[in-house]
Amino acid sequence: MRRARVAWPHLVRGLRSISHQGATAEAPAGAERIGAGIGRISNLVLDRGEGSWLYTTDGEKYLDFSTGIGVTNLGHCHPRVTEAVREQLGKLWHAQVNIAFHGPMLELTKKLEKVMPKGLDSFLFVTTGSEAVEAAVKLARHATKKPNVIVFQGGYHGRTLLTMSMTSSGTKYRAGYGPHASGVFVAPHPFFALHSVPSQPDHAQWAVEQLEIMLQQQTAASETAAVVLEPVLGEGGYVPPAPGLLQGIRDFCDRHNLLFIADEVQSGFGRTGRMFAVDHSNVSPDILVFAKGVASGFPLAGIASRRALTAAQPPGSQGGTYAGNAIACAAANATLDVMMAPNFMETVAARGEHLRKGLEDLRARYPEVIQEVRGPGLMIGLEFHQVPKGFAQQMVKACLARGLILLPTGIFETLRIIPPLIVSKEECDAGISIFKDALEACIKAREE
Repeated sequence: MRRARVAWPHLVRGLRSISHQGATAEAPAGAERIGAGIGRISNLVLDRGEGSWLYTTDGEKYLDFSTGIGVTNLGHCHPRVTEAVREQLGKLWHAQVNIAFHGPMLELTKKLEKVMPKGLDSFLFVTTGSEAVEAAVKLARHATKKPNVIVFQGGYHGRTLLTMSMTSSGTKYRAGYGPHASGVFVAPHPFFALHSVPSQPDHAQWAVEQLEIMLQQQTAASETAAVVLEPVLGEGGYVPPAPGLLQGIRDFCDRHNLLFIADEVQSGFGRTGRMFAVDHSNVSPDILVFAKGVASGFPLAGIASRRALTAAQPPGSQGGTYAGNAIACAAANATLDVMMAPNFMETVAARGEHLRKGLEDLRARYPEVIQEVRGPGLMIGLEFHQVPKGFAQQMVKACLARGLILLPTGIFETLRIIPPLIVSKEECDAGISIFKDALEACIKAREE
């Protein structure tokens, strides 16, 4: 079913005609019963979603360029996914993986095998990205009989004890929760070490040289199971890899008999204009971690690997109560059906180029404020410079007050712009227009 197109000036005028409480809304009744450890950008109470739009219980309408942190890649309540879920809901809800197989999961493995990087033909399903990362590390340790893993500076891998210990995108995820898990070593990422220098091919060489030094100084190859990397850093600032970095890591792992784990929780399933971010480099990891966009918002995550690795694991060593839920798998099957349609990824890439061009035009107009627009497909980071601390958060609030939902990311003043993959050109233009208004308002407030 095609959505009726509306010219972007009408979209913007429509949003301007609505009063948006945005970040100023008071906390709703019941909020006091939710743990304070959950952070959120607003007190909005969401009621429904459709495509690129969210609606609150107060009747407000928001253009959603956050997609639940890269989860609702097909937009809210995509009709194909909705239909599949409704059909499965009348058949079977919970078919526990330690008891039996179920049809939606078996069907999903066939579809996943078609879209995975070469050689990944064995799958394990869990519920969250953190679980999936842990499952990947367990597999790597068991397969190699080695205990340690190398992760990269700026990486985000989850909030469980192990994945929190692997995370270095920000201390807020781990401060006060030690002692942390052992066997985790952090390699420098070229973006942070060479932040003032535009990304170059020699940055990849530098990063691999640092890995070689780590094997000499911190964790020997004989006790290192794997290198774990987000191909595009997520919470670390939406940082794409330096040219040649993924191939360099692949070669490094092959030289030293290590496994390469690609954490594609946030970058997978079309977000970068290809099914997976590693596809841009034609690199196949030994283990690929996925979650978020795979099931359009239903709790599903997992790992893909080679049967030669997974076949050696003893039964019962992996799994989970809700692992591979039947309804979530039905949603994932429908999601993949949409994403595997002809020209889908090409359209995502085109929308990304269109959106980046609009943001680059703003950068050219305000070079003293916007330092860089970066990222493939619709996984776009926009970094500010020469601005006071908290400017990105100020921009989030200013956009929210105008009907646009964006999120900050990283330790620098950076925003991530992640609309649904089905976003229209008109919606992209509306988002850019709102962003421009918010930016000008924030610049004016800074100057006053």
